[in-house]
Amino acid sequence: MDNANSAASSNRFQRPDGASTVLYPTLKALHLLAVVAWVGGMAFMLFCLRPAAAVLEPPARVTLMHAAMSRFIALVDIAAAVAFVSGAAMVGIAWSASARASLAFNMPLDWYSMIALFFVMLAVFLHVRMVLFARLARAVASQRWAEGAAALGAIRWEVTLNLVVGIFIIVFVKFGGTA
Repeated sequence: MDNANSAASSNRFQRPDGASTVLYPTLKALHLLAVVAWVGGMAFMLFCLRPAAAVLEPPARVTLMHAAMSRFIALVDIAAAVAFVSGAAMVGIAWSASARASLAFNMPLDWYSMIALFFVMLAVFLHVRMVLFARLARAVASQRWAEGAAALGAIRWEVTLNLVVGIFIIVFVKFGGTA
């Protein structure tokens, strides 16, 4: 009886063709959590932290924003990787399911949009991370607060762009898509 119960419980997570029924939902959950961390973090930085930091003197404000952005950039490194890997894996699972069913794989328009706009967001993030944040770090290290403030201004515009693109993706997928 125990062997029959354990066999039945292990089979409930597999389809008749042997594929897992929990992999795709798990990947989708990871994908959504990565998006929430990235997009939500940008909203927090722009609408909560930056305005609150305005009450500080320039040395403290620039230093605080540098420290917060350093942590946020590390989070986005992970979130972008998780979003990419989970998204690619979900596309692969869908393609594989179509192939197993001998059907052509026609990826939905919203998936193409997500992929293209992900790479736009990634390019903007990499510019912030590699160029603008490096400029901010140099300004903080040499205590050039005006240069740090200028770097923060440039970062703010690019993060705003990424936030708009991220919100567009979420709205487009939610209201116009299949994902």
